[in-house]
Amino acid sequence: MFICYHGINFTMTSRVDAQEQSRRFCVLSWEQVERLDSILRESVPIHGRGNFPTLSISPRQIVQVVRARLEDGGVTVRDVKLNGSAASHVLHKDTGLGYKDLDLIFGVSLGDDRTFDVVKEVVLASLLDFLPAGVNRERLSALALKEAYVQKLVKVRTDTDCWSLISLSNNTGKNVELKFVDTLRRQFEFSVDSFQIGLDSLLLFDRCSEAPMSESFHPTVLGESMYGDFEEALQHLRSKTIATHGPEEIRGGGLLKYCHLLVRGFRPASEEHMKTLQRYMCSRFFIDFPDVCEQRRKLEAYLQNHFAGMEHKRYECLMTLRNVVDESTVCLMGHERRQTLALISALALRTFAEQNAIPALSNVTCYYQPAPYVHDGNFSNYYVAHVHSPANTYRTWLPCS
Repeated sequence: MFICYHGINFTMTSRVDAQEQSRRFCVLSWEQVERLDSILRESVPIHGRGNFPTLSISPRQIVQVVRARLEDGGVTVRDVKLNGSAASHVLHKDTGLGYKDLDLIFGVSLGDDRTFDVVKEVVLASLLDFLPAGVNRERLSALALKEAYVQKLVKVRTDTDCWSLISLSNNTGKNVELKFVDTLRRQFEFSVDSFQIGLDSLLLFDRCSEAPMSESFHPTVLGESMYGDFEEALQHLRSKTIATHGPEEIRGGGLLKYCHLLVRGFRPASEEHMKTLQRYMCSRFFIDFPDVCEQRRKLEAYLQNHFAGMEHKRYECLMTLRNVVDESTVCLMGHERRQTLALISALALRTFAEQNAIPALSNVTCYYQPAPYVHDGNFSNYYVAHVHSPANTYRTWLPCS
């Protein structure tokens, strides 16, 4: 009886797991395949620093070149996927998000540090293929190419995560990001950016088919939601709903991305869900970035990386962040909380002036007075700013410059 029961239980569990797995995937429609093909063919400029020329690269080309060079170097590529906002754009064009970065994920085995080095060398060597005619390639070292064209280089190797990221520079913020993943415990922040689209069938079709794609003749392309339920995540994208699993597991809690989504018109499903979500995200943010200097670096980097070409949205995002932190932070002592709010307010005020968010800077009036707790050594460098403009009026603690 025990063996029989155990067998039945195992079978039922397997069926449930299979059903859950099947809900993660969906076959793309012809309209979505067309949109994917268009994105992969799009030419993206990779801007060189100094006297280095601008490279013209399409995602399709860089994938093919990098994949071929990796396999020549003994690194097997399991699959290649499109990720992030570009994948969301393919699945639903009218998201209000658009897409900036082109995130390409290469599934590889990163067994040791040498493999990480091979991946970096391959990507840098691949850039040589895209240099304009007349450039002396023999005089360009890997270091020179890295300094000229790589905006960000990340290597992660822990018990749960093993991956590398190489981001190629674009002055408008439309970076081509090549991510080489062996293992990655969490691959999304919110359901609306949890999609990954397999590119292998489309790339194989390019190599093998002499006939062009059409509605009646095109490859089967599979999409996956790392959130878990593809249709549910897609509905969130269509309805601009913010949802996630385990926000406390996300680096930084997803707090900055959450505020970014709010600015773009996305909202949690309910007021109760919003309050719970925000408390978790704020707690994780302050666990990962406990020091106000770390918080400043994180905020400035996020604004720089995610609002290129949308500078007018930076101020709104910062003020949204300030409201969320003010309403939902429960894990900090009073003075720590005030320091963080002061930091966000100072960045918002600076952005307000830099981006000329009002018709003229002369329309902003600031009145200063010592903070009531100025005798406390922790706050001796803070003052009160009353900021008034035709569009905004608020009072906050700001650090003296």
